Amino acid sequence: MGKLFIVPTPIGNLEDMTFRAIRVLQEADLILAEDTRTSGKLLKHFEIATHMHSHHMHNEHKTVENLISRLKTGETIALISDAGTPAISDPGFLLTRACVENGIDVECLPGATAFVPALVNSGLPNDRFVFEGFLPEKKGRQTRFLALAEETRTMIFYVSPHKLVKTLVEFVQYFGEDRPVCVCRELSKLHEENARGTAAEVRKHFEAKAPKGEIVVVVGGKLDKKESRAKNQD
Repeated sequence: MGKLFIVPTPIGNLEDMTFRAIRVLQEADLILAEDTRTSGKLLKHFEIATHMHSHHMHNEHKTVENLISRLKTGETIALISDAGTPAISDPGFLLTRACVENGIDVECLPGATAFVPALVNSGLPNDRFVFEGFLPEKKGRQTRFLALAEETRTMIFYVSPHKLVKTLVEFVQYFGEDRPVCVCRELSKLHEENARGTAAEVRKHFEAKAPKGEIVVVVGGKLDKKESRAKNQD
């Protein structure tokens, strides 16, 4: 049997690439990349010459069977996404599940992912949290918000820049204007920004300043009655 390696790649700063990740990518028989053009720049930078195949959300259902066959013949395959850890709001789950079902070893390397530094940077409680990823576009969006309005854990969302203001408006609508929010933008990059405040304050900030780049939004959970009274007394 071969082995599947899940390999995180930097979310912006190339210095976050680990020595182990470079070695695994160099030694693999094949690298599966979400976008070979984007990953090609990364591989060139670290002088990695391993052959790449495209593996993304539009073809992963069709390619899994062939990849399992290759792994069964003894090949080592490394899976990467455009940035961060594969399978976290990126392709990777289907292949990982198929490997587990077929008794093929899977090893995920520790490394870069966007939501962990965003959670820590936010200053919001991180002992218990829920990762929501991308919210539904249309169908099910209101239902999700109504359910999350009662969530007491800190919540983490991935939001595209052109939908950030709309999403912040919805946070005010469903969670209340005083709910604490932190918008983390361009993490690990030159123009990193962590905009903290109430949902209403952060909304106004980005209404005045159009957001750009990759965005993670961290939202405080709903306080229970006891916590709410204590906060009001403070």
